[in-house]
Amino acid sequence: MDALEGKIDLFEVAEIKLSYSARIKTSLRPKVASSRQVYDVFFQAWEDDRIEFVEDFKGMLLSRANRVLGIVSISSGGAAGTVVDVKLVFAAAIKANASSVTLAHNHPSGNLMPSEQDKRLKTKRAKEAGKILDIPVLDHLIMTVEGYCSFADDWEL
Repeated sequence: MDALEGKIDLFEVAEIKLSYSARIKTSLRPKVASSRQVYDVFFQAWEDDRIEFVEDFKGMLLSRANRVLGIVSISSGGAAGTVVDVKLVFAAAIKANASSVTLAHNHPSGNLMPSEQDKRLKTKRAKEAGKILDIPVLDHLIMTVEGYCSFADDWEL
């Protein structure tokens, strides 16, 4: 009898609730239409003391009209790299009801050329996931204090 009292009800589960509360009027959100505008918005959100220190990876969540819903920090690493969990990018995008995302990470070295890891792991995997979820990855920027490179502009995205 004591064994039955400690039995777990397999049909009792936690309720998951998704909600989004915008605190900024749509008309006040930045609208991005070029890689330069994306860079400018990301750069303003980047911490000055980190861009030349450690590699960070962020996602910009966009509305259907390319208005910025928000910027989410996905990962932070060392001077030579950071591990990116693509699920976190799209978890944030889904929660914000984003229509698309743009990705960015910095190279503390100042080198704007993407590594093979940048191309294969960070960009290709995110693009494939976005295609499945109908949340396209519009671009991926590599950022430094002196400029940026855009996968959409400079390489095949």
